[in-house]
Amino acid sequence: MKARFASALLPLLALAALGRSPALGAARIVTPFAVVVAHGTADAHLSTRAVALIFRVKQTHWADGTRVEPVNLPVSSALRQAFSQCILGEAPQSMESYWREMYFHGVLPPHVVDSEQAVLLFVASTPGAIGYVSSCPTDASVDVLFTIGDLPSCPKRTATCESLQDS
Repeated sequence: MKARFASALLPLLALAALGRSPALGAARIVTPFAVVVAHGTADAHLSTRAVALIFRVKQTHWADGTRVEPVNLPVSSALRQAFSQCILGEAPQSMESYWREMYFHGVLPPHVVDSEQAVLLFVASTPGAIGYVSSCPTDASVDVLFTIGDLPSCPKRTATCESLQDS
């Protein structure tokens, strides 16, 4: 009896460890967002892996030599939670030890602003900036790299977190 219970529980535990619900299968519900860059930024086709390197401050320059300036929302933001889970693979709170270690190497975390409007203003006015917002920006001063989830008015590629991991 115990062996049968354990063998039935094992697949459920494996799904839970992957952050997936057996009721949802492989799909994961994600708050939609668009990754935006300053207009004219050279690297137009970044993968989530490249964006993760940028937000971990491991990629510090664009292909044209411009310094990358990532911008985050506050840790308490639901959009920051969704972005971090999807792009970085972990919650912002779990990055605290990473940033403490990086600080001792002279590396500071990305800028933090209070609102999505502030993200758009920062990205539009800062050469090399990159950020994320929950709706497709209508301002021509920023470009959308890609979207996660359903943002129908955005002109760039739409994908799920899983489908962009290897692109």
